[in-house]
Amino acid sequence: MTPAVLPSTLWFTRCPVPTATGIAADRGWLTEEFAPDGITVRSLQDTAPGTDPAAHFTHALPGLFREGGNVPALWARSRGERTRLIGLTWIEERQTVLVRPGSGIRGAESLRGLRLAAPVHAIAIDFWRAMALRGFDGALAAAGLTPDDAAFVDVPAAGHRGQWAAELAALRRGEVDAVYVKGARAVEAARRAGAEVAVELDDLPGRFRVNNGTPRPITVHQELLDAHPGLVDRFLTVLLRAADWAAGQPAEVARILGAETGAGAEGVAGAYRPGTHLALRPGLAPDRLALLAEQEAALRAHGFLPEPVDVTAWADPEPLRRATASATAARPDPVRTPAP
Repeated sequence: MTPAVLPSTLWFTRCPVPTATGIAADRGWLTEEFAPDGITVRSLQDTAPGTDPAAHFTHALPGLFREGGNVPALWARSRGERTRLIGLTWIEERQTVLVRPGSGIRGAESLRGLRLAAPVHAIAIDFWRAMALRGFDGALAAAGLTPDDAAFVDVPAAGHRGQWAAELAALRRGEVDAVYVKGARAVEAARRAGAEVAVELDDLPGRFRVNNGTPRPITVHQELLDAHPGLVDRFLTVLLRAADWAAGQPAEVARILGAETGAGAEGVAGAYRPGTHLALRPGLAPDRLALLAEQEAALRAHGFLPEPVDVTAWADPEPLRRATASATAARPDPVRTPAP
């Protein structure tokens, strides 16, 4: 059988959050890995001629690796795109519910009867709205409440610049009582708006924190996996190398996070707890898959997914298993102290 011709280009895309892909890109290791094969590795975020930025959401690009939010990844699979789930991470990004200063609103129970901001973006998959609804789902559930115990107010994002700008403006005007935000840019936006924290979702048990980035999937197109499984394995091996390197470099990881998120040191420190640099290694443990399945069911209930996604069938653990074996074999033997 004639071996498949190697692609001239591999693509990767990631969200502006902590990812092993972002670490590997910063270190130049993806380019280094595939250059001997004559394969160029390019970021979809470069927006060079010939790139389709929408592929970050649709994954309609066979040579693309994606490490990012689960809402677009599940949506693409739900629409019939032949992607495979090859890894998951769980990285805490500060998730909070914000209220107006002086409101006195504190704790998840206090959300009962409030007007909660539900942003509306004119994009194919409104992951911002999905994040807000799922954030409020978790906060309400932690107090034994349901979405029916509050009122959701649509907040159009058109005409506003910046993450959370529309919701925080609506909060300031008194049109809503609470806003869900997450991540480094949210820390800075909340400070600028003078908003106060009513609920720290990070203090709640894990099942109440399931959202777009928890857990965060790594996906690849079935076409690339079928034709070139070795390339997929090698890509994952580089990500494992990046995660292992990050575990010993907290200061460097903080620097890279600043570049990836576009936030300053205050935003990064406020959004990512100590130990973030230890959590970048992907896995496909049953508990992570179960939490992703919970997210799939909730997104479908909210109307974001046109068809169900069987998370277990979507996952292919073999590439990560092979990559882990390869990374372990390549790791230098520990220095052994001679016996006295």
